[in-house]
Order: sequence, then structure tokens, then C-alpha cells
Amino acid sequence: MKTLCFTLGLLLLTVCCCKAMPKALQLNAAPGNCCFNFYTRSLPLKLVTSITKTHSACPKKAFIVRTVDGKQICYNQTFQWGLDVYNQLHEGSNQQH
Repeated sequence: MKTLCFTLGLLLLTVCCCKAMPKALQLNAAPGNCCFNFYTRSLPLKLVTSITKTHSACPKKAFIVRTVDGKQICYNQTFQWGLDVYNQLHEGSNQQH
């Protein structure tokens, strides 16, 4: 009986002190780059260095545009300029490989 109590106590201590938590249990964990406000004007393509989609867990689907001066600008994925730039840059990189 003492061994069982000791084992259960040790198991509870390990669970309480363990910092590693499965992602499914991290209910408040959000992906790093989500957008909540969107830019509504297009940029000259020469200012765009990259464009990526936000994480699928973000509440709003968006494109994140990185400019030559390092700024990140959010565009709604329904904004036509963002769609065009995303398709243009990603089709171009797919053709090179």
C-alpha cells in the first residue's frame, strides 16, 4: 500500500511540475501571426518581399505581406490585390523548382 501511495504521489508531482503540455490542452495558445486589422490599399509590387497566409487556427484568414523595409502588413484573403500578389509570387517560385 505504501508503494502504491508513493507511486501515485510521485506521478502527481511529476504531472504538476511538468512544463510540457500537449497542444490539444493549450486552449488559449494562439499562433504567432494572426491579423485583426486589414490594410485596404494595394502596394507597388516592388515593395513586397514576401507574402504568406496566416495560420489556419487564426480567427480571420489573411495574407501577411512583408515589405522591403521589414514591415508586415495584413490583407484580408478576399482582397483581390492580396490574392493576385500571393498567386503571382507563389506561382513564380513553383516554376523555378
